[in-house]
Amino acid sequence: MDFEISDDQQAFADLTAQILEAGSAHDQLRKLEAAGGLRFEESLWQELGRTGLLGIAIPEAYGGAGQGFFELALVMEQVGRRTAPVPVLETLVLAALPIAEFGTESQKQHWLPRIAQAKAVATAALIEDQADPDSPVTTVVEEAGEFILDGEKMCVPAGSLADLFLVPASLPDGTVLVLLVPREVSGLEVTALQTTSGQPEAQVVLNQVRLPAQSELGIRGQGGDVLRFMREHGTAAYCSLAVGVCSEALRLTAEYSKERKQFDQPIATFQAVGQRQADAYVDTEAIRLTSWQAAWRLSARLEASEAVAVAKYWAALGGQRVVHTAAHQHGGMGVDRDYPLHRYFLYAKQLELSLGGGQHHLRALGRMLADGVAS
Repeated sequence: MDFEISDDQQAFADLTAQILEAGSAHDQLRKLEAAGGLRFEESLWQELGRTGLLGIAIPEAYGGAGQGFFELALVMEQVGRRTAPVPVLETLVLAALPIAEFGTESQKQHWLPRIAQAKAVATAALIEDQADPDSPVTTVVEEAGEFILDGEKMCVPAGSLADLFLVPASLPDGTVLVLLVPREVSGLEVTALQTTSGQPEAQVVLNQVRLPAQSELGIRGQGGDVLRFMREHGTAAYCSLAVGVCSEALRLTAEYSKERKQFDQPIATFQAVGQRQADAYVDTEAIRLTSWQAAWRLSARLEASEAVAVAKYWAALGGQRVVHTAAHQHGGMGVDRDYPLHRYFLYAKQLELSLGGGQHHLRALGRMLADGVAS
């Protein structure tokens, strides 16, 4: 890929940075967190919709800007830089993109304009307790022209906010379906979870949830492809968030080390401090380049499994090294909730584990090498 960003791509990133800087400054986030409610800023969400950023990767026919996944990844990087309390990844990557790619015309007309205008929050319920995400244990049966869903999903991102859930489930013959489940449907129970990062995750229980046949996303037999699309794009988007998280953590550390003194000298002048920051810079750039490579391949509709796994490995392992360096060099300030660094540390830990940690993706790379599909 060409690692030069075009003027238009930079404009999307700059606009996102401008909006998020105004709507998720440290003092604003501190007040939001102290209030003890959901980590969600409604006014900021509406502003992203008003400026068209929520429609960046939605086709123009449905009220969007018709850009690709790479442009969306640049937006995600800015969300990570601000640890912004808005469900951009969940709504756009885990829900809007699959609907745009696989949905019927009716599904697209109903949901995509609402998402682009910030009138709906959506997400995907992918994680189950002790289950392979590619083979969901949530069950679905067909009866009298309806789908009946039973199961339990854990750690659903933005689940406490969502108006729509994309839910993978298995038919009795093992066929995977992905179904669109509105929040108001009978039998759906959503319970907010407490998370160390403050993200509004939820447990979602489906008890005899009845859905019309039009709720299926994609044609029959395509559910596995839909699920892989969601997981691959979601993983790449988490890596883009990690780019922003690590970049900002590194910036905060560099600024702090210029001001913090020991023995009447700024600690930035100490060789060991400089070496650790240099290592963190290398890790951050590796996360950036591997993340961009994965996002570009997905945007260009090229085979991206290997690139995504490599990016997630760097985001998981390299990201932890970056935020640990930041915390160590800040000393006690690194864990002070009146200082912003703690958010980046917690966010990085959540990103490390979301949709598979570093070792999970390293094993996936090993399988690709063994099967001759990776180089």
